[in-house]
Amino acid sequence: MVKCLEAEQVRVAFGYPGAAICPFYDSLADSSVHHVLVRTEQNAAHAASGYARISGRPGVCIATSGPGATNLLTGIASAYMDSIPLVVITGQVRSDLLGRDVFQEADITGAAEPFTKHSYIVKRTADIPRIFKEAFHIASTGRPGPVLIDVPIDMQQHTLSHFTYDEPVDIIGYKPRVQGHSLQIRKAVEALASCKRPVLCAGGGVFSAGAQAELAAFVEKYHMPTVTTMMGIGALPSAHPYYLGMLGSHGCAPANKAMRDADLVMMAGARVGDRAVASPGQVATRAKIIHIDIDPAEIGKNMPAHIPIVGDLRHVLEDLLEQVDCAAPAEWVQAVTDRKQRYAAKPIPPVEGYVEPKTFMHTLSARMAPDAVLCADVGQNQIWSANHFDIREGRFLTSGGMGTMGYSVPCAVGAKSAAPQRQVCAVCGDGSFQMSMMELGTICQEGLGVKIVVMRNTRLGMVRELQDNLYDKKHSAVYLDGSPDFVKLAEAYGIAARAVSSNEEAAAALEDMLADDRPYLLVCEIKPDYPSL
Repeated sequence: MVKCLEAEQVRVAFGYPGAAICPFYDSLADSSVHHVLVRTEQNAAHAASGYARISGRPGVCIATSGPGATNLLTGIASAYMDSIPLVVITGQVRSDLLGRDVFQEADITGAAEPFTKHSYIVKRTADIPRIFKEAFHIASTGRPGPVLIDVPIDMQQHTLSHFTYDEPVDIIGYKPRVQGHSLQIRKAVEALASCKRPVLCAGGGVFSAGAQAELAAFVEKYHMPTVTTMMGIGALPSAHPYYLGMLGSHGCAPANKAMRDADLVMMAGARVGDRAVASPGQVATRAKIIHIDIDPAEIGKNMPAHIPIVGDLRHVLEDLLEQVDCAAPAEWVQAVTDRKQRYAAKPIPPVEGYVEPKTFMHTLSARMAPDAVLCADVGQNQIWSANHFDIREGRFLTSGGMGTMGYSVPCAVGAKSAAPQRQVCAVCGDGSFQMSMMELGTICQEGLGVKIVVMRNTRLGMVRELQDNLYDKKHSAVYLDGSPDFVKLAEAYGIAARAVSSNEEAAAALEDMLADDRPYLLVCEIKPDYPSL
């Protein structure tokens, strides 16, 4: 198993040991793979997700049988919904004891089935090299996603007389389409030439395909007004002249208005989730839809597609670049970009006695390095980050499809492990931070210079907003009484920390936070009823 990881050039793995996975850990200790000990198994999956998104290679997470394996499930599901490649390794009870409900036995392959591309339970030690090679191949090709390998302890204890790992992968029935159909691409070119109000919507598939450069080249050649889903943030720099902002219920007005007015919408690696497009059927009645995705199951699932193109987005964009010889109408481009400029120019008033979060996010992005990585959690902090952190050359990482609170800190651990030279900052609320604050121990143990910003409003802010809007302002179970002093908590771990309650204090604190590569925790006091939009 360890030799398989080394053959796949795995540099870092995240996990938590236990009896049923101890033989593997015994060998791992003598390998070239660096193991990061997280403080709970769910965060091993989130850290592996952050690692995969920055490194471009499958993240690896490890847990023991029973509760160790089941604790991974939320992290696996989060990666599955966002198409993040993971190889998940779990220990299992002895193969002759399977199905007998012995100590710490759990059917993890069955439990994880809805959230994995594929899963294996090892029945012969001789199959391990083939299984690992297939798992990495499946996780990273086609639409990426998690693959689970469940290994009974006796399979880990056997030895192989001969180890080979160079056999090519050939899985019957698994042949992801890479090239888009030439006829469909020709139809797309014709539609782009005849439309009056085109909009491109970029999703997380841009990053899965490594198509950022091709997307930028296409947008600039065609002068294409572009919006993104939350998972697509950063596909174009925030200041790009043709970028209009994030789409959806918590997006910005220029992006949503352009989508409503468009007569052609080109969906590029986007799932058309309900948060991004509330009424996809209505959009399709007003506009011709070109939908490009490597997963044929996504095309037509939530929105009718007039021109479906199944294929790898990078290859499809390359084909479009070769064939497109026109540009979007100048008056349309001028109208939507002017609207963006007017929207951006609106002043954001300060909030007396508190940090104003929108201004803070703009300040944070301006002070961080151009290639910085922002890991946003879920809640109001996610919306402030998505709409107001300006991406230049960096990345915006968050849990989009599953909306998993507690994602940001372990994701930042994984991102920093993948790129130690880059600035990595986790932004979370005081609710989401308390779901993963135990990972301060991991940050200290690993010496990771992760920056953490806690937006403290003493509420589960997003739920509070929902109750304000739909439940007659009857607040139920949203007050975070009993929360610890986060500054003292950080200091207990030996991490520098500070609390601030104004924009001016926050700006000054950022100087300290970003002065070096040591970990830092900044607590921003936010007005309890401050809105996400």
